[in-house]
Amino acid sequence: MELEFSHFLYGLFTILIIVTMAFRKGVVLPTLLGTFLVAWAFKGSVISGFTAIFNANLVAAKELFNIFLIITFMVALLHALKDLGADRRMIEPIQKFMTNAHVAFFVLIGVTYVISLFFWPTPAVPLICALLVPAAVRSGLPVMVAAVAIALAGQGMALSSDYIIQVAPELSAKAAGVETGLLADRALVLSLITGIIAVALVYFWHRKSFRTKHDPVNEKEIQAMQGLEESHRTSKSNSITAWSKVFAVLVPLSMLAVMITMISSKLTSGRMGSFEGGDGAAFIGGVAVILLLLASVAFGKHKALDYIGEHITEGFVFAFKAMGPVIPIAGFFFLGSSDFSGSILSLGDQSAPAFLFDIVKASQDILPQSTILAGLSILVIGIITGLDGSGFSGLPLTGSLSGALATTGADPATLAAIGQMGSIWTGGGTIIAWSSLIAIAGFCGISVMDLVRKNFAPVILGLTLSTIIALLIW
Repeated sequence: MELEFSHFLYGLFTILIIVTMAFRKGVVLPTLLGTFLVAWAFKGSVISGFTAIFNANLVAAKELFNIFLIITFMVALLHALKDLGADRRMIEPIQKFMTNAHVAFFVLIGVTYVISLFFWPTPAVPLICALLVPAAVRSGLPVMVAAVAIALAGQGMALSSDYIIQVAPELSAKAAGVETGLLADRALVLSLITGIIAVALVYFWHRKSFRTKHDPVNEKEIQAMQGLEESHRTSKSNSITAWSKVFAVLVPLSMLAVMITMISSKLTSGRMGSFEGGDGAAFIGGVAVILLLLASVAFGKHKALDYIGEHITEGFVFAFKAMGPVIPIAGFFFLGSSDFSGSILSLGDQSAPAFLFDIVKASQDILPQSTILAGLSILVIGIITGLDGSGFSGLPLTGSLSGALATTGADPATLAAIGQMGSIWTGGGTIIAWSSLIAIAGFCGISVMDLVRKNFAPVILGLTLSTIIALLIW
């Protein structure tokens, strides 16, 4: 097909965005400028460029606002549980299962994974590091290996699939033009394959460093963890209400019921059924709101009206800090799809362009017709986009490229899931030091660069093998 000047501009800014991400710089500026110039070039009017910037952000905000809501409600619920002290009570009993270093390693991974699925790893890290890491270290697990376990299970496996809250799958699916449920399923499988490979490698490489439960080195490592246990003892005085015990049981049981309901719905219908895509997030979001209401009343009684408003505000602040920059980035890549470009360019009933898809289609003759090469290329691009320290900002790009590369014969849902793995395992906080990995290192009192080095080889090997497996089975 014949490409216009606006297509070349779009391709140029796409390359510029990838290069900018590779240098760990923010890409909001080039995405906004690119949206303006592409719209101006396409419609031949500078006014259209101005309106397109606003429209692109508005379209992206409309499409992604459900993501902001689910993050808001889950974070608000976590704050309400902290008021009651129920967040700590939920995981304190797990300490008794850490009978030795080997058991502690896998318990730490399992608990981190489950909590991070429901609350995201960043809010969960302080809780896990304060309560479980000291217990794991006392059982003989080196603090560095404990930090690796948390990073792989939380920032890696849980966040890369994001199977419960479904922020990442929805971002990728909208950009790729595929069903969120299908992409979420494949991302879950890939995250587990990557995680199991990485965890197995870490275990076999470091198991000889595991100590006995009564080794004096254990207490020395705990003392280096910046007084976490002292702050834990102080905060325990806040857990004065019996309601903390109630919610420590009620919340896990509610989340378990949510998961069972969603899984049973999927198994009985062969798909997510009534919880397809955004409905799954809406379901857990609604449950979180009811738990938030109950927890606020239990803690504040007549002051609950004020408390719940404060917690929701805290949730929105967290959501916009985490996802705010994604809106202009998504707006630019939505412009590359005919599903959204019509609204962004105010075309009405006119035929909408698909800039990115048109570029890939026009280049089809020179693109290698290899699904393996396409998959590995998307993985590398995902890793590059994750270098900015945000695992989510690159998802509109990897999703859009995956949808465009479908013309080469590769499955777009599989490619988008692969790109999601590369972006989140990197930027989410496993193999770069300027990410949320800093929080884990800080709480554990270790060097973040040493933690990156421990994570790097297992994660890269896991991502490579999971990508090859995905392309072979799908």
